[in-house]
Amino acid sequence: MDAMSPVSDSEKINVATVDGLYKALASGDTKKVTEVVGNDLEWWFHGPPNCHHMMRVLTGESTYNEFEFEPRSISGIGDRVIVEGYEGASVYWVHVWSLNNGAITQFREYFNTWLTVRELRPLSRMVRRRGSSSTLWRSQPRDLFKRSLPALVLAM
Repeated sequence: MDAMSPVSDSEKINVATVDGLYKALASGDTKKVTEVVGNDLEWWFHGPPNCHHMMRVLTGESTYNEFEFEPRSISGIGDRVIVEGYEGASVYWVHVWSLNNGAITQFREYFNTWLTVRELRPLSRMVRRRGSSSTLWRSQPRDLFKRSLPALVLAM
């Protein structure tokens, strides 16, 4: 997000909700997880077929400790929260959660994929004069900077 953009109260609440989700997953608190994840969660995945780790955890197909999700950064952008994590040189993931009234309604999982989030609305003249781009967020996989990964753009 643009450093000059103020963080709204709803963005703070969304970030706290998603941060609480990861803490609940780490401790195995399935009750807390079901409180914030909607029953009709829309899910989208990009990555190797055997890496649907979060979806397996959310559906109960695997235990919460089969794959440890340790967020390295959590960012709120409007009604979305972007969480980034990496574990050494072989694992990098980005999760994008959409929230509506405190409930998670959509989940996008990107595994070993660079992600750039861009604003689709035309930039105002004032923003263009300040030199801002339409990029809201970009992957920062510190341990993987020498590695080639597929890249996607998420338009908002």
